[in-house]
Amino acid sequence: MKKKLKIFLLVLSALVILFVLGYAVTPIRNAVGWRVTEVMIALRSWLNPPEDVDIAIQVQQTLDLQATLDAMRPSATPAPTRTQSTPQPQPTPTMQPTALPAAVRLEGVRYTSQHGYFNYCAPANLAMALSYYGWNGNLEELGSAIKPHPQDKNVMPYEMAAYARDVAGLGAVERVGGSAETIKRFVAAGFPVLVEKSVLFNDLQNRKSWMGHYQVITGYDDAKGVFIAQDSYVKANLEEPYAQFMSDWRSFNYTYIIIYRPEQESQVLALLGPDADETENYRNAFVLASNEVYGLEGVDQFFAWYNIGTNLVKLQDYAGAANAYDQAFTLYNRLPQELTSRPYRILWYQTGPYFAYYYTGRYQDVVDLATNNSIAMVLDDKPALEESFYWRGLARYQLGQVEAAIEDMRTALKWHKDFAPALQALQTWGVAP
Repeated sequence: MKKKLKIFLLVLSALVILFVLGYAVTPIRNAVGWRVTEVMIALRSWLNPPEDVDIAIQVQQTLDLQATLDAMRPSATPAPTRTQSTPQPQPTPTMQPTALPAAVRLEGVRYTSQHGYFNYCAPANLAMALSYYGWNGNLEELGSAIKPHPQDKNVMPYEMAAYARDVAGLGAVERVGGSAETIKRFVAAGFPVLVEKSVLFNDLQNRKSWMGHYQVITGYDDAKGVFIAQDSYVKANLEEPYAQFMSDWRSFNYTYIIIYRPEQESQVLALLGPDADETENYRNAFVLASNEVYGLEGVDQFFAWYNIGTNLVKLQDYAGAANAYDQAFTLYNRLPQELTSRPYRILWYQTGPYFAYYYTGRYQDVVDLATNNSIAMVLDDKPALEESFYWRGLARYQLGQVEAAIEDMRTALKWHKDFAPALQALQTWGVAP
């Protein structure tokens, strides 16, 4: 037995040496490298399943539901004292109620698949939305602009809207708190709606798990009860039932982008109605999320609390936002430890908790969230999450961990070249990028 074991170990050692030597040769490395990555990801997922990782923060207080919501409601902005020289406020846009068609299908969007590229959901969907207005640009150039590093795990809605305005020469507005009626109103008026929502897709281990996703909505049909989506991952003209769509959309605070020709701006603002004003839009979305909390449970209630926090961050009520995120993360830790139940990637897409905890002095919570619940959730050795490194760097700096903070900022720039917030932080600290 000892002789057989010795022979086995010698053969195994020889195979390992041959593999290492062969892997050093570029053609061989390119041929098998992705297989090695898959094996490593599978091994890490098995050793430390991301769905098993709780969110560890120091919850400041636990209030009952009604008291929490009452404490967080944004106070009305006091009206300025009116004098003769004070300009009169412009009336809030209002929407004239009009009957919407029972079915609409917009033509003119050129379908673009994201397959063949890494994580190209955002570039593909933005290309589709732009194509409706005659854009004929290059997909790879668009992708390089909004996700400078090919391994970038997420593109934010504001980055897509900025590209539409600054590069494509179109208008773009980003709003939250959308509804089924919102989508129908814009589609019926001739505007495709670019939405950010969640999906359950197979990951690299062929396991269904929660992810963020973009779609371009180009139609709806009340008789069938479906929206018509141009889905870069699935197919063109994907029919999605209203109820399922709205449930998936909730997880991203019902975020949507309207792209339009510059001369159509007044029409878009009129269609937005009260939501044309950004502050009012976040107030309305706060009320929506607050109302939803009561009737939901499980992961849907988690998303409602998360949305409350996100809207309060935008309203600069960081204490209220931190409390809402505390409630959300307490619920998260009670969810079943399953990939279809726990949205463990959420901080890749929605970074509101960093703002809330940082601006309430909870720097260690920022570090812990960014480290354990964002960066460590990446299993392919390419944590291209510039926002998480940026916020961890800011928090570490406040904790006196200056060298670690500088390293984080430089890592953020590694994954997103010329990332303006990281450059600004280093400049403020008197450090070269």
